[in-house]
Amino acid sequence: MKRPSSPPRRGRALALLGLVLALAAPRIARADDAGAPFEPVEEKKPYEIEAYVETHYQWNFNRPSNRITHLRGFDNRHNTFTLTNLALGGSFDARGAFGRVMLQVGHTPSTYYLKEPSFPGASGTNATSAEVFKYVQEAYAGYRFAKVDGLSVAAGIFLSPVGLETLAIHSSDQWSRSNLFFALPIYHTGVKLSYALSDMIVATLAAYNGWNSVVDDNDGKSIAFDVQLMPLDAIAIAFVYFTGIERPTGAPEGQHWRHLFDLQMLAEAHRRLHFGLHFDGGVEPTRFGSSGWVASALYARVTILEEVLRFALRGDVFREYVARDGADTATPIFWPTKRLGSLTSTLDYRPHRNVSFRLEHRFDSAASDVFYRRQVMGDGSPGSPYVANARRQNTITLGATAWY
Repeated sequence: MKRPSSPPRRGRALALLGLVLALAAPRIARADDAGAPFEPVEEKKPYEIEAYVETHYQWNFNRPSNRITHLRGFDNRHNTFTLTNLALGGSFDARGAFGRVMLQVGHTPSTYYLKEPSFPGASGTNATSAEVFKYVQEAYAGYRFAKVDGLSVAAGIFLSPVGLETLAIHSSDQWSRSNLFFALPIYHTGVKLSYALSDMIVATLAAYNGWNSVVDDNDGKSIAFDVQLMPLDAIAIAFVYFTGIERPTGAPEGQHWRHLFDLQMLAEAHRRLHFGLHFDGGVEPTRFGSSGWVASALYARVTILEEVLRFALRGDVFREYVARDGADTATPIFWPTKRLGSLTSTLDYRPHRNVSFRLEHRFDSAASDVFYRRQVMGDGSPGSPYVANARRQNTITLGATAWY
């Protein structure tokens, strides 16, 4: 199990996903295997360069006139070839010091950084907004303590430990992300302390600005605790508790602590059959009562041809409860509807170990009109926003990604 120095993905889910992928991979011969010739061990480099490109074409059967596949996350444009994300960066780990920088450009960062707070500047101070930071996926530095084996500290911008899915598509089974991934926090800025209690247990305690904020929009800080367990060779489990004030200063709902509980599990039923479960729920007291949510996602993947062809299914549902007190209603935390769900099927063809072609169908449904269909009213401006007119949408996506 990789120690918690620098997980290169949204929190620790890549380490969990990597367990399952490793279990499915062919066993690598070692020098001490019977009959295996001795080969000198290649010295590990103190740095690694990483890069990936994601591009896709999508058809939305609603054929919206504004060409928007709404509330989808990053594959959000109808009837066009487009660049989902281009990322380039690297990491280093030498003599106890480690760090990681990953830069990006595309629909992916421009979409999820919409949640970043914006503040004006002054004559000698720059303004701050998503435009300043959206090209940064991760950027942190850390130190591994030599006298306390397994203990490390890091500070910077991190991908969130919440959820199973990854920001890089090649490390996920689907091209699109679940509603849980898109709604729940994607990145955090702060400091974290990690400790590997054993090869099977890793715990992390962190202090962050909050959800999706390089610059905080209130005076409070959020606390996160997550633990990663590997009780059996074929099972990996993670639990995250995240709490803090997330509403901006001056919000009518007041400054109350939000509580998030997140459970993730991956299991190998057979070397060609893998399952995943993601459950998330939370509550936030407000002046109008308590808001909250319950969400879950189920995953299954079948390997048809070893390392070449896979088929994956995912289903998710997300229900939000908004506080109300007479005529007063809290601003929703996540959605403009009380329920959102999706069903996704994906065929993954990998002709090369670093290339993946995906063919994906996805069906989205909601409790009220939140999607777009055919002729859409409005022009998208602040004075005339697009008016949602559909509760369902179906899409077909053809995507390609390559990575190094």
